[in-house]
Parts: sequence; C-alpha cells; structure tokens
Amino acid sequence: MNKLEGYIPKDKRKNILLLSDDLRLHSGIATMSRAIVEGTAHRLNWVQLGAALKHHEEGKRFDLSEDINKRFGIEDSSVMVQPNTGYGDAIKVRNLITEFKIDAVMIFTDPRYWTWLFDIEREIRSKVPIVYYNIWDDYPSPFYNRPFYDSCDVLLGISKQTVNINKLVLGDRAEGKILKYIPHGINKKHFYPVYKQEELDIKEATEAQMGVTDYEFKAFFNSRNIARKHAADLIFAWRQFCDSIGEEKSKKACLIMHTAPIDPNGTNLEKVREAFCKQGIHNVFFSADKLNTPQMNMLYNIADVTILPSSAEGWGLSLTESMMAGTPIIANVTGGMQDQMRFVDKKGKWIDFDSDFPSNHRGTYKECGRWATPVFPSNISVQGSVPTPYIFDDRCSPEDIAKAIEEVYNMSPEERKERGMAGREFACSDEARFTAEGMCKSMIENIEEGINTFTPRSKFDLIKIEDKESDFVKHKTYGY
Repeated sequence: MNKLEGYIPKDKRKNILLLSDDLRLHSGIATMSRAIVEGTAHRLNWVQLGAALKHHEEGKRFDLSEDINKRFGIEDSSVMVQPNTGYGDAIKVRNLITEFKIDAVMIFTDPRYWTWLFDIEREIRSKVPIVYYNIWDDYPSPFYNRPFYDSCDVLLGISKQTVNINKLVLGDRAEGKILKYIPHGINKKHFYPVYKQEELDIKEATEAQMGVTDYEFKAFFNSRNIARKHAADLIFAWRQFCDSIGEEKSKKACLIMHTAPIDPNGTNLEKVREAFCKQGIHNVFFSADKLNTPQMNMLYNIADVTILPSSAEGWGLSLTESMMAGTPIIANVTGGMQDQMRFVDKKGKWIDFDSDFPSNHRGTYKECGRWATPVFPSNISVQGSVPTPYIFDDRCSPEDIAKAIEEVYNMSPEERKERGMAGREFACSDEARFTAEGMCKSMIENIEEGINTFTPRSKFDLIKIEDKESDFVKHKTYGY
C-alpha cells in the first residue's frame, strides 16, 4: 500500500516531459534531476529526454519505474528515460509530447541550451506550459535573457538572487507567471553526521585508505577543476595558511581535494601543488576516483570544514552536502552560496534581494549563520562573451581565504562540530527547505499550479510598434 504523502494513482497524475542531463549520470544537473524525479514519482509521471555530451545509449529507451517502485515504496510509478546526445530538438520534443500526452514541459540548465525550444515556444505553449527550474550566477540583471524567461509560464528560481533576477528582467511581463524560490534539496538520510560505531569504523578506514589518519585538521574541497571554481587559488591560500600557523602545526593539517587534478577546463593542480606546497609541511591530497553517496558522506564527516572559493556559483551543492553532514563551511559571498550562509539584516531577518539591494557581495551585511565563515570578494569585475555580454565575476583573494581557514582552525573541535550541526539544523528547517523532501514538495505544488492555471497561448499577438525599451540596468550595481 502506498504511504507517501499526497500519493495519487498513476492514471490521475500529470505527465511531465523533463529536458536535462540524463538523471542516471553524475553531473550536478543530473543529480538534482534524479532527486526531483524520485521525490515526486508518487505524484507526477515523468518522461526524460536525458542529455549527455556524446550519449553512448542514444536511440534506446529505459523504464526506471520498477526500480523506483522498489526503492521508494510506490506501486505504480512511471519514469521513462530516453538518452540523447545534446539536449534535444523540436522534432523529438513534438513526438514525445504527443506520444506521452504531456501536460507540461520542464527544462533545467543554462537557457542557451534551449534556444531551439524557445523558437517553438508558441507552438508548445498553445498546448502545455513550459516550466523552467533556473539559476543565474550573478548580476547585473541579464536583460539578454528576457526572451528566454518570457517564453516560460513557471520560473522556479534555485536561489533568492535568481528569483529577483527573473523579476527585474521581466518587469511588467512577469504578470501572470509563477515565480517561486525552490532551493536545491539534499536527502538528509544520505548526508548526515556519523555516530554509530560501524560507521565510525568505516570513517577511520577511509582516513587510513587516503593516508590522512594522523592529521588533526582537515579541510575539504569537492567541486570540478574548472576556472570559476578557483581550485588553484585554494592551494595558494592553503600554503599561506600553513605559513601563518607555523611549520610544526602545518605538518598536522591537510587539504583534501575531491576533483580531477588535471582538467583542460581548469588547470594542472598537481603542478600548482608542486609549485606552492611541500608535502609533509603544506599537505594537499587529491581524491580523483568517482565515489558513491555513502563514500562522499564519509569525506564530509572526515573534514573539519568544506571550502568553496568560486567566483561564479549559482548554488554550490557541496556546501549543502557539507551542512547536512554537520560540517561547517567557508565560501565566497556570491550567488546562491549567500543563501546557504544565511546573512541577516539589522533586524535579524534572513536577507532577501530587490533592485536597491541585489546582492550582499559588497558586504552590506556581515552577520551570518554560525556554520559559515564568509569570504567577501576583493574584486568584482565584469566578464562576458558574445552570448552573455556581461556578468560580474566576484573574486575573493587567496589571502582572505587563508585567514578564513585560520579562523576555523583556531576553533576547538567541539566548537566546529557545534557550528556544523547548527548548519544541518538550518538546512533541514522549514525556513530553508534545503532537503530533498522540501524541494520536491515545492516542486509538486508549483508544477501542478502551473498546469491548473495555464492559459494556452493564442496563435498570434497584435503588437503595437514602438521604440525598443532600453535594456539599461536600473537596479543598483555598486555602493548598496
């Protein structure tokens, strides 16, 4: 018997076409797609056109329903994945909408991957709504995204910043759309503090396998080795931290980096380590193997702090996982990482954003949750490309990262644990809803609302020809 809250039978559910990374893969998009589908399969039927760069299973189709039934106690889930090289095309989407009697199309990742979809948005939205689970790394508000946002009926922002960006970019065109905040959620049963003896034994065995048993302080980095993550800056910062505490103490501290040491999208971190660090004094270890969820949870539990110095970061999933595991965090104050640090205003209220206060990256508010040690950007530059002409790059200095590491290092193990547990409590709270359960509940509510309130687009619009409105950024960009 199905016991999941809100369960409805298969034939009563809405059918959703999901366009994103193949949920069986391990990218951040794939991981969250999987969490969303698994956590809503009792209430929604899913068909995914599962993308990969070069999908070796293209042309096949997989029914995951039986597996999900067994793992989640559902009798009649309906989850199909059709692998695809790339994110799809108009013909495939048309065919899937017809074949599976789709009630809504949901997209998830950078809007530039969906230009072909937005080109046919009137055709799609004459039948079903488009739901976009979206994120944007930074301001100024990307008015070049306006046609993309305007092509959607439901915009679900992963960060508070993203919701504000959606509103600022759309202006009056936001009327009639659903714009809601749904942060990424982590399964609190997958990432958690370990206490049971058998788990503590596994933790010790993991430390021994990695060669970090004898270190008294362990910092952790878990992210891709790509330019915006600034893994090389972290190694440089680690060297400065080690120099600041002295050689003898430094010998008992280590930095564990779960990433590919060499990546053409980043750099050669082995060479960076060789240049800045002397093993035995400035200890940096690489963990490059793919690990399953229990193994990753052990790494977060081994760590005394998790660090993410990204200059552009929509959310920062490793921070959420760390908080769930009861481990404190150090992060650059930018993007969705601000949400996870829970900065508060002068009244003690969790900050929100508007045109007068679009970001806290300039340090307007300094007070945040006890689990977080913020690093404010030392430089805010304007980056861009032809498709994305402007966006801030909030870069923090290695010196400031080193000071933040030393601040956490100087805490007692008991204080670090207490702060980390405060982070888990916040992440699991009704206020934050950084749990898979909270995310999926919000997802169901807003997708169903989007379908139930959907008004099909007409075949054409009558548009009065006027001078084009300027895309001048009207919100504050400095000094707030």
